[in-house]
Amino acid sequence: MKQVDPSVASRVPPGQTLTAKWPVLTYGRTPGFDPKRWTFRCFGLVERETTWTWAEFLKLPRVTVRSDIHCVTRWSKLDNEWEGVPARVILDHVRPRPEATWVLQHADPDYTTNTSLDDLRDDDVILALKHGGRDLEPDHGGPMRLVLPKLYFWKSSKWLRAFEFLDVNPPGFWEQNGYHMHADPWTEERYSDQETRAMQQMRAEAARKLRER
Repeated sequence: MKQVDPSVASRVPPGQTLTAKWPVLTYGRTPGFDPKRWTFRCFGLVERETTWTWAEFLKLPRVTVRSDIHCVTRWSKLDNEWEGVPARVILDHVRPRPEATWVLQHADPDYTTNTSLDDLRDDDVILALKHGGRDLEPDHGGPMRLVLPKLYFWKSSKWLRAFEFLDVNPPGFWEQNGYHMHADPWTEERYSDQETRAMQQMRAEAARKLRER
């Protein structure tokens, strides 16, 4: 961890500390990847439900973007270079119905988190395949993860497998365990008013890994 340089201070939300490292924070095991069985699915309130195989997904249009990471455990990593499929490409293909205002992300192994459809429409939101010019490492969400920079990073699901389009906003895994429903770093939307055992375990693991670096 390091002190915030005044030249980038405006990019660091309240309560965050800069790191040049990328801590690995996962509640549970890192899932395996089988390209012959992997799929990404969009379903629910859409005009065209679609499932892509791995080979099909790799053929979708890609962009390269730079964005910052802000983790709810109080570290930030600036200037990350991502390559992947813009979320808008997916949305334009499946055509959400007018009543669809929320998206529940589904990821391996049995992880979910909720986001608004509007948040997914931002230009810098991508389904990332690479970080820093290299394939995403499994511990960081490889082969594919969401990157939604304006929210705390738990809203950017590792090992993403599906978008479910909804007209309600159900809490996902961490939201059910006391994390905020929206997760804006700039207003410190970290937690609900009840801290859970899962939250304490995640914070303790984060602190341990940062001490080891």
